[in-house]
Amino acid sequence: MKHKPLISVIIPVYNGERYLSEAIESVLAQTYRTIEVIVIDDGSTDRSADVARRYAPLIRCSSQEHSGLSAALNHGISLSHGNFLSFLDADDLWAKDKLQLQMAVLDSNQEIDAVFGHVEQFYSPDLEEADRRRIRYNSKITPGYNSGTILIRRKAFLWVGLFDTRWRVGEFVDWYARAVKKRLKSAMLEKVLLKRRLHISNMGIRERSSQKDYLHILKANIERQREKRGS
Repeated sequence: MKHKPLISVIIPVYNGERYLSEAIESVLAQTYRTIEVIVIDDGSTDRSADVARRYAPLIRCSSQEHSGLSAALNHGISLSHGNFLSFLDADDLWAKDKLQLQMAVLDSNQEIDAVFGHVEQFYSPDLEEADRRRIRYNSKITPGYNSGTILIRRKAFLWVGLFDTRWRVGEFVDWYARAVKKRLKSAMLEKVLLKRRLHISNMGIRERSSQKDYLHILKANIERQREKRGS
């Protein structure tokens, strides 16, 4: 049998005990089996780390002081061994054939660096009606250029660089802008690979005070483009 390359799946979590099990199980249910799963507990004050460690030895869990999503992702990458990298938020879910479909693309075309997929949002079943009305909901299935859909060659990811720890939100927006600038070659699968859970503790809601990071990311990207034209 042909050797299947190892995929490292990194799940950062901060106070996500309520949904973490479902996220982990959606990874362990993947039809592509050659994976390592690394959960990074970003200084949670709830039982997130305990939930993750219940899945040992199928997964590894490492804890750090609360340092933000970018730092947690980078920590996970530093502990990983796979030649391919993928990421999942602790409250979202993967389609069971996500990795298999993406690996088939990368295996058949060595010029492709990364593969994305489509995203479908859903209200968490525990969300009360009043809270549902508070959360903006797009029922359309959309292309997902985000960390939860990507499968990327490790060397390609490191060529672009690690996530920038300056940003509390928008870390993947910043990373993808750098990837586009470097002309990273990617493909988009016309299938839902990620189901994004909507609930009152979503990162975008929890980190409202950091929304200005998106403007700083945009400014930094414009400055990089100007430096490139001036060089």
